[in-house]
Amino acid sequence: MKYVVLIGDGMADEPMEELGGMTVLQKANTSNMDYIARYGRAGLAQTVPEGLHPGSDVANMSIVGYDPKKYYSGRSPLEAASMGVELEKDDVAFRCNLITIKDDLISDYSSGHISNEEAKELIESIDSALGDEKVRFYPGISYRHLMVAKKGLGANTECVPPHDVIDENRYEHMPKGEDSEIVSELTERSMKILEGHPVNQKRIKEGKNPGNSIWLWGQGFAPAFTHFSELYGLSGAIISAVDLVKGIGIYAGLDVIEVPGATGYLDTNYIGKAEYAMEALKDHDFVFVHVEAPDEAGHMGNMKAKIQAIEDFDEKVVGTVLKTAIDMEEDVTIMVLPDHPTPVALRTHTSVPIPVAIYCTSEDKPDNADAFDEESVKKGSLGTVYAADLVGMLINNKWAQ
Repeated sequence: MKYVVLIGDGMADEPMEELGGMTVLQKANTSNMDYIARYGRAGLAQTVPEGLHPGSDVANMSIVGYDPKKYYSGRSPLEAASMGVELEKDDVAFRCNLITIKDDLISDYSSGHISNEEAKELIESIDSALGDEKVRFYPGISYRHLMVAKKGLGANTECVPPHDVIDENRYEHMPKGEDSEIVSELTERSMKILEGHPVNQKRIKEGKNPGNSIWLWGQGFAPAFTHFSELYGLSGAIISAVDLVKGIGIYAGLDVIEVPGATGYLDTNYIGKAEYAMEALKDHDFVFVHVEAPDEAGHMGNMKAKIQAIEDFDEKVVGTVLKTAIDMEEDVTIMVLPDHPTPVALRTHTSVPIPVAIYCTSEDKPDNADAFDEESVKKGSLGTVYAADLVGMLINNKWAQ
């Protein structure tokens, strides 16, 4: 038996008046996910344990089979692993967003999805000016970067994700608590460095949002994972354009597969991810495929873009995987789910249970779910399951009993 887990980040949503009370997932054409729900088993999964923030770090960790209540130590250490930045015992890794501030409002958490090349120049300027024996800055992908602080600096500082406070006054959401003055000062100093930077001057002339400030959040120490093969006795690989998800894979001992054209945005190489996943099944038991696009559209508050991202995920990723799996000689179990909701109206994550559906190519195991969406899966036989148990359920075939 082979296993493929397909994650459409942030696909789940809430009913919208503009859609006649439907969610974007209900509105979108999702014939392939509907097939999996109709001929497999469906239900809801709780990906975010009570008391933890509904971030993609916690939710995806659950889906990969690691209980966040045991393994979670912060978002940024996972991203550091993917970026090849090794953390010492007392190092604290922070996510360092490049954001756009206008009139003291946090107007864009991504600086207009700034390019890798432009962002690299900005972060290198920040590190040159602010980096010292206490903190260092490392360029990542687009707006997502890294700061590493020494000797536990900022480990207990209260920081807010910028995508949670769009169009709100930055002063109301500056870091609080232990070491907050130091962390806040880095933000203030970054604005002076970035304001007149040639990269930002060029972006402004082109009508694009500048990366005129850093924003630090999601910090933590390096986690200690038991390898996936040791936990579950199977080999695995993971495909994602997002450092966070790749970092989970690295700590889990999964093979991280790079796909050309995978961007973590709406223009990602959907089909390439699916094709590389099915190729990886030749020498792996498990393959996790993560697609960020629906989440990005949710954060943008763009209903049409989110519907398009969901349809692209369904047609190009789920459809390609499903067709290839059905034609394979070996049985394949496919699980499809988002990691968390990212409602268009809220433009941020929530922690309510998300829809999940599981299908095996060897036989149909239909229940009463007839589509893949937030309401239809409630008629399924899985009920509500704890997401960290899903990998074990797949391996032990408990989902089909």
